[in-house]
Amino acid sequence: MDVRPMSRRTALSATALLATGLGCMDARADTIAGPYVSLGAGYNILQDQRAFFAPGTINPGPSKRTYRWGDGFDGQGSVGWGFGNGLRLELEGDEYYNNVNNKVRSGIPNQTDGHAEAYGAMVNVLYDIDMARFGLSVPITPYVGVGAGYQWNHLSPLTTVSSDGTINRAGGTNGSFAYQGIVGAAYDIRPLPGLAVTVEYRFLGTDDETEDPYSVEQFTGGGATRGPVYLGDRFNHSLMLGVRYAFDTAPPPPPPPAPVVPAAPPAEARTYLVFFDWDSAALTARGREIVAQAAQASTRVQTTRIDVKGYTDSSSIHGGARGAAYNQGLSLRRAQSVQAELVRDGVPGAAIDIQGYGETHPLVATGPNAREPQNRRVEIILH
Repeated sequence: MDVRPMSRRTALSATALLATGLGCMDARADTIAGPYVSLGAGYNILQDQRAFFAPGTINPGPSKRTYRWGDGFDGQGSVGWGFGNGLRLELEGDEYYNNVNNKVRSGIPNQTDGHAEAYGAMVNVLYDIDMARFGLSVPITPYVGVGAGYQWNHLSPLTTVSSDGTINRAGGTNGSFAYQGIVGAAYDIRPLPGLAVTVEYRFLGTDDETEDPYSVEQFTGGGATRGPVYLGDRFNHSLMLGVRYAFDTAPPPPPPPAPVVPAAPPAEARTYLVFFDWDSAALTARGREIVAQAAQASTRVQTTRIDVKGYTDSSSIHGGARGAAYNQGLSLRRAQSVQAELVRDGVPGAAIDIQGYGETHPLVATGPNAREPQNRRVEIILH
């Protein structure tokens, strides 16, 4: 048996199995194609904010103060629609909460306490980045987005107590135009189609609030004064963790078909035909050459068994059933002649299996009692 074709077939089969396995492991992220909802919450940083006090409010002339905000938290909920091509449109409601963290140790020492809450509605446009475009098959979808809307800022109230006993409180609610930028990534939860965990960074800014004042009251030993206070732009930085559920997702494209494994090349010819004269079991000179070729071939390739099969044509020196029996014996004697020649050419006799088939299995179909040289043969088959 020739092991080289078998090795080639084994390698091709292994390649096909590997490709099929990689196809089954395809983990491309889902594409949203329809409605979805999302919820998120996280950590919020509010930048320092300038305050402008009208003349006579806390000082005879106009004055400025900076409110320094501590870290806070935020949350958002949204409903949206995916267009199946990576583009999404959503309506969001959000809330931000930050405590003031303000202490002044120079001049007249004072400390400010209180908090600010911002809440509003935003319309966002987002785009999901298909990682398959970069040759990556992963269940993660980065995305970017921008939004615009309206935010209300509520001061509850900001109370400043100075070392000289003066107390002022700034409070109220104002609204302004807002805008935001979003950078995030979604990780698909494969056992639950449509469900994903999201991580986002958001930057939220509001328009100049100095057009709409908050109210401030100052209490001193001589009584109370009231007036307006204006705040500058508000800038929030958020890191949010959320969950999103898409009601309809476009299924990822099917994995590429497994490569077609080409058929193994045909094995080297292993059958040799030896032809005989009519009513003869003696090898001709040409017959001996063919037997020698078969013997040499059995030494060049791995061979476990050699079949030697003898045949006759349908003619015989006898007629009827006696002729068929005679041809059966003649076919066996022809096989024995080839066996003996193979042994003389160095083939072990134990490796040779002989069989006579008489008039059966002709190469050329004929009628009864027909002399046909192609049917007077012995087949040598190397296994």
